[in-house]
Amino acid sequence: MLKASDHQVAGHEATDGKLGPVVDESGRFYKPLQSGERGLKEVAFYEALRSNKTFPDHIRSFFPIYYGTKHLEVSNGSGMHPHLILQDLNSTQVNPSIMDIKMGCRTWPPESSEDYVQKCLQKDRGSTSLPIGFRISGLEVFGSKESGLWKPDKKYIQSLSVDDVRLVLRKFVSSNASADLSVHPDCSLASVVYDGPNGILAQLLELKAWFEEQTLFHFYSCSILFMYEKGSGLEGQNCKAKVKLIDFAHVLDGCGVIDHNFLGGLCSLINFIKGIIVPPNA
Repeated sequence: MLKASDHQVAGHEATDGKLGPVVDESGRFYKPLQSGERGLKEVAFYEALRSNKTFPDHIRSFFPIYYGTKHLEVSNGSGMHPHLILQDLNSTQVNPSIMDIKMGCRTWPPESSEDYVQKCLQKDRGSTSLPIGFRISGLEVFGSKESGLWKPDKKYIQSLSVDDVRLVLRKFVSSNASADLSVHPDCSLASVVYDGPNGILAQLLELKAWFEEQTLFHFYSCSILFMYEKGSGLEGQNCKAKVKLIDFAHVLDGCGVIDHNFLGGLCSLINFIKGIIVPPNA
């Protein structure tokens, strides 16, 4: 049985008669193909990724597993529509904390229409994309049994300043995360989520090493997902911290050139995470 994802933090949600992704009980995620070139490019990217036998396995694991495409009845009831069939990245987690981070100071690909460039440029200028090379697009964080889930609305997310981004990254790994600005985030889970051999920082550094060399693709308007199981972390168990790449409707052939736009944002994000693990005045 298909249903709306319980953990959609950015993009279109399949609720209230709107078109959006759905999931099933077998751990698959069905994403409606975008119209025109965007949908075709995303399928082409996944097909290229699947067929390229030289693609390093340790980097392939950063991408959702791709199972092909299928026509399904869409969530808004308007009829059949092609969907990407992907791995549901949260299917094995109980109460995941998730953050969607859109990468790059420029989110539109070359040869975009002037209208699309202006639309993207307005968003980039009104966010942290230009000053720091990335912006938070959405998140949900489990605070405690008492405070429950903290999932800021789009208006809050779109208003984040650079200092706010730093604060949200701290709240993401805090046991007392909440919308209450008077509560100082304790960052009690930073050492098990961000740090360590299997933490988010180590995974980001692995991605960075690849982006410093790879010239196969340029990833415009792509997102990085941070995910971990907060309950496990609070109990001292493996919190299953993961980094994944998603959203490939604007991926282009790299033509032998390094993707400096994505790489610059990635380096910036790494520095923000390092500043939380080792505070400047420590």
